[in-house]
Amino acid sequence: MSSSTSSSNTAASGASGRAWRRVVVKVGTNLLTDGTEHLSTRFISEIVRQVAELRQRGVEVVIATSGAVAAGRELLNGQGTTLPKRGVANRQVLAALGQASLMNHYANSFSEAGILAGQALVSRVDLESSHGYLNARNALLGLINSNAVPIVNENDVVAVEELEGEVFGDNDRLSARIADVVDADTLIILSDVAGLFEQDPRSNPGAKLVTEVDGITDEIKAMSGVAIAARSRGGMATKIEAADIANNIGIGVIIASGNESDVLLRLQSGESIGTYFKPQSTHIEGRKRRMLAAIGGSGDQLVVNDGATTALVDKGSSLLPPGIVDVHGTFERGAFVAIADGEGEVIAAGRSNYSSDDIRLIKGLRSTEAHEKLDNDYGDEVVHRNNLVLVRMQTNTAKDNR
Repeated sequence: MSSSTSSSNTAASGASGRAWRRVVVKVGTNLLTDGTEHLSTRFISEIVRQVAELRQRGVEVVIATSGAVAAGRELLNGQGTTLPKRGVANRQVLAALGQASLMNHYANSFSEAGILAGQALVSRVDLESSHGYLNARNALLGLINSNAVPIVNENDVVAVEELEGEVFGDNDRLSARIADVVDADTLIILSDVAGLFEQDPRSNPGAKLVTEVDGITDEIKAMSGVAIAARSRGGMATKIEAADIANNIGIGVIIASGNESDVLLRLQSGESIGTYFKPQSTHIEGRKRRMLAAIGGSGDQLVVNDGATTALVDKGSSLLPPGIVDVHGTFERGAFVAIADGEGEVIAAGRSNYSSDDIRLIKGLRSTEAHEKLDNDYGDEVVHRNNLVLVRMQTNTAKDNR
């Protein structure tokens, strides 16, 4: 861990936004309400303006947002109706009312900037099940590929564990999981505090801001009990947990104040703001380790022909039915599978769009023939390139010809 109170405009090592390709921006409730009982259209418009500028700079952005419960409370208050702040059922009602209002604020602001926005509601169960993870990944990447901005929130209406504070923690941990799902290189957690401090800045005005963390130690975790916002159910503790999750899968994390002028644009330009948590590996390395660990002893495997091997290894293609010659094991849609060549060498690993039974029906078939065989059609790809990592590297010839 390195700590500094320097206010220089040079980025922390590894934090420079110049390398940003895709980022997840998490926005907390206190920012969205400006600390009041109402949604702040000013703040939402400001975040949207910065996201629009990031997109013009070539950065893809996913927003993980809080605020549905607060938006629902505002609507009820406007009608003279109140609900007790405690109680899961009450928070479900508030979330159900507030989701549409919150999304309308985002959608209208993005529409004024000429940008489409799509809502995705997810829960812990979604991301922990094979089907749910794959569906969430395909939907979010589909929105990104359609040049839209995905806006993700915990599905508070049905995910009652989150309302009880037992799932993600005010969307902090959710944002880390979403960063993994969409292959983001950076997660930016915007809060109403400036970052991680060595002591509580409310009681110690001279407390030092930790500008860079290289590994989340017990010392860092001990600091996370400070600077907890009044309306936030997550606080700094869950932000550190989110940083730990993301760092361990190769994603850099920045915790910064959303009240800083042009905070996203300044971060992208390389300015040091808030606290930067350095990833412990690259995201590709992290994904490869997780996939290989998942398929380690399962025996679930797709055997492919020489043409598919070349397409996967040298061209970065998806795996299609014509290239599959055999299926080993029994697995459901969304399971991790090994992909091996005709000699039995594992060349890749990935999440399967189809079950083993379905793949046995369509292996070796052209796409048009495969579609006719299936009751449920999840697309041409058995394993999409977005859900695949290579074990065998590209040949030198293939690299030279690029």
